[in-house]
Amino acid sequence: QVQLVESGGGLVQAGGSLRLSCAASGRTDSRNVMGWFRQAPGKEREFVAAISWSGGSTRYGDSVKGRFTISRDNAKNTVYLQMNSLKPEDTAVYYCAAARFWGTSISRDSSYNYWGQGTQVTVSS
Repeated sequence: QVQLVESGGGLVQAGGSLRLSCAASGRTDSRNVMGWFRQAPGKEREFVAAISWSGGSTRYGDSVKGRFTISRDNAKNTVYLQMNSLKPEDTAVYYCAAARFWGTSISRDSSYNYWGQGTQVTVSS
């Protein structure tokens, strides 16, 4: 069993930055891969970023590439999402998720078995 708790969301002006955190607990082999997704009102859930256990592999959604950075500190059981140059279209609930394996389908939400409760990010113009 894996439990995930996001934090760090809030209100920020366009062009600003936020860092989200995801505190993980439970079976380590069930959270080898960690990802971030987001969902804006009236829109489908969108892949944001993913990272392998060692951090050697990362993947980003096209809309955030070059602006967001995913990282992890396994000693602290925490995954981070550094968000820079924020835009109003980044406004969404951001979810942390855990998967067993890294693969070509890691950007699909169906690859993840555990999800956090979400944290709201609002970017004002």
